[in-house]
Amino acid sequence: MTKKKSKGLSMKVKALLIILLIPVAVTVFTLTAIIWTGLQNPELIRKSASALLDMKEHHSVTMIPEEYIPVYKEAAETYGIPWTLLAAHHRIETRFSTMDPLLSPVGAEGHMQFMPCTFVGWGYPGCSGLGKGEIPEEDKTNPEIIKQYGGYGVDANGDGVADPYDIEDAMHSAAKYLAKSGAADGELEKAIFDYNRSEKYVQDVLYFFNEFEIYRIEMENK
Repeated sequence: MTKKKSKGLSMKVKALLIILLIPVAVTVFTLTAIIWTGLQNPELIRKSASALLDMKEHHSVTMIPEEYIPVYKEAAETYGIPWTLLAAHHRIETRFSTMDPLLSPVGAEGHMQFMPCTFVGWGYPGCSGLGKGEIPEEDKTNPEIIKQYGGYGVDANGDGVADPYDIEDAMHSAAKYLAKSGAADGELEKAIFDYNRSEKYVQDVLYFFNEFEIYRIEMENK
């Protein structure tokens, strides 16, 4: 009688061990397959790592700095676009102006990364290619010159200078550009693409725009 009980107990222990070992075996098999695939195709591993970094970037949404919200709202109201769209562009372009310096390797300037020829106007002599141009600083920020050549630079604070490095001027200039590109008519994707002709850029801006819209709604409902 005792021997039968011991034998039955032993079978139960073996069955329990098998059940416990199944997940371990599956994990080892999966890891082995991943490592083997990586050895055979290192490019796949690189792409996977890149995808994980992009995912981390998207899920580490920075809260909108409060000091910028009134600036977004004023510029957006002036040109009839969502202020959260400006916030999304600001986040993508310069990480809310934390990029140092506010000057890209290709020559895009200021808080919202305008190419000089876009800011002053493509009719300005010598504007071609990517739009860096050879524009003297005094012309680059002169509202009259900008008006003459059809640029998007705006002197928002009325100090006589349209400066891409001034946060108010930069936001009004970006709002003007986005509005004219279709954002004022609800064509957000078109406007974003016109701002920077990259499908990835469009998706990145839209991601933050949607996140900031949720934030806006939550704030308004408090």
